[in-house]
Amino acid sequence: MGLKKMAFGGERLEKLRNSEVVSRSRMKLWMIRATTTVLLWTCLVQLMALSETWGPRVLKGWPSCFSHESAVALAVRSSPHLLIGFDMLKCTSATTFVIIVCAIICILVTIVLSFESLVFELGVYKNNGYLMVSCNGGLNQMRAAICDMVAIARYLNVTLIVPELDKTSFWNDPSSDTQGSTSKGQEESRAGNNIYNAPVSWSDISYYHNQILPLIQKYKVVHLNRTDARLANNGQPVEIQRLRCRVNFSALRFTPQIEELGRKVIKMLKQNGPFLVLHLRYEMDMLAFSGCTQGCNTEEVEELTRMRYAYPWWKEKIIDSDSKRKDGLCPLTPEETALTLKALDIDRNIQIYIAAGEIYGGKRRLWTLVASYPNLVRKETLLDPSELRFFQNHSSQMAALDYLVSLESDIFVPTYDGNMAKVVEGHRRYLGYKKTILLDRRLLVDLIDHYNSGSLTWHEFSAAVKDAHAERMGNPTKRLMMPDRPKEEDYFYANPWECLQPSDEDEQPVIISI
Repeated sequence: MGLKKMAFGGERLEKLRNSEVVSRSRMKLWMIRATTTVLLWTCLVQLMALSETWGPRVLKGWPSCFSHESAVALAVRSSPHLLIGFDMLKCTSATTFVIIVCAIICILVTIVLSFESLVFELGVYKNNGYLMVSCNGGLNQMRAAICDMVAIARYLNVTLIVPELDKTSFWNDPSSDTQGSTSKGQEESRAGNNIYNAPVSWSDISYYHNQILPLIQKYKVVHLNRTDARLANNGQPVEIQRLRCRVNFSALRFTPQIEELGRKVIKMLKQNGPFLVLHLRYEMDMLAFSGCTQGCNTEEVEELTRMRYAYPWWKEKIIDSDSKRKDGLCPLTPEETALTLKALDIDRNIQIYIAAGEIYGGKRRLWTLVASYPNLVRKETLLDPSELRFFQNHSSQMAALDYLVSLESDIFVPTYDGNMAKVVEGHRRYLGYKKTILLDRRLLVDLIDHYNSGSLTWHEFSAAVKDAHAERMGNPTKRLMMPDRPKEEDYFYANPWECLQPSDEDEQPVIISI
């Protein structure tokens, strides 16, 4: 993993910088010449007019070519429309005319000085170099990383080259790893003959100014091949936080094909009334990674375990599923999800769009959810196979489609707090605090176990679930900040409150010391 000097392309980048400087210099020179020409012509015309008033006393020794008549003739030949101005000047008193001349000259001088000031002010923003980034992880991890890198590049006054997206790795995103590296990253660093540590995770913006900027200034081009969670959630200048928001909510766009298909799905859903998006994180990769096997049979548990051992960068291999579930660290199962939605009094007839990949266990595991909510749909059931043909082998593009639909839903319910759940939550807050039910999984599994064991009646169970989630509907709130445990604190993109406040507010996040 690393920062490296980019030896290739240096000549091209140098030409680019030189061409930009030349272009700015030419524009500045042209504007100065044009302004000076106008100023000189104005002065000449006014002097010729004044010669009519002061005449022989001041100008009697001048050559005849500077007489009023010759000046008029010259002006007419150059610009015939000036003749009207000369006739008017004959009727103007000397005092008034001098005031007008002085005012015009002052205005022109002010314009010239203002232009010069603008040029020099713009010149302060000198490009310090170029930043290349290779984003890693899934769609929403890369989305957040791009927002961070744009903010960092703006703060460092460097040009951000269009980021390279991760199209090959599978969950190769150890966010807490600050020194480790994939073999590919090591090879690239050695090829550049310059090996540097990757940016430290959750770093303050001052870290980039003090550590990364000197490298960029030295080598002109620096490449970061780790971008996940490299900028801290809290403690950043408000301008940096709001720039992250502008990139995330305004600048970033999916391809026209994805956005068009997203609009089509949203239109189909809205035609049938309100709809709920259920981000049901119960795919095979999620279960293998987390080690959560609640409700799986013996063969499925073995299959998930083999998959977990097949990926060396998934560091946790031996996992106690029951213990992890009780701690609220497992995604809810389809059966647990059905009970939770019913306890929250979600209308049985509402449309539920499942924003997820293939559910592990298929119809067998979805049976309870379908029985409780028969209007269950997926993009595969709404769209013709031909419409999804170009997206099916690209998980990030399929996730992008789910992202668009999730933003427009009447209710959004994630069953696990992964990257997509967090980024969608924050985006829905930005869109006006749209209803997002943030499930308390630790409490829910305890209540569900008590209900299934018979120690709670349905009424007691439902009342407890409603009471626990009354203030977990995407309401306005502050982020919790844990200075020594940034990975466990509230994620910036899940609740970008700096972008949801009037600009004159300066409230701070809630700090928890642990």
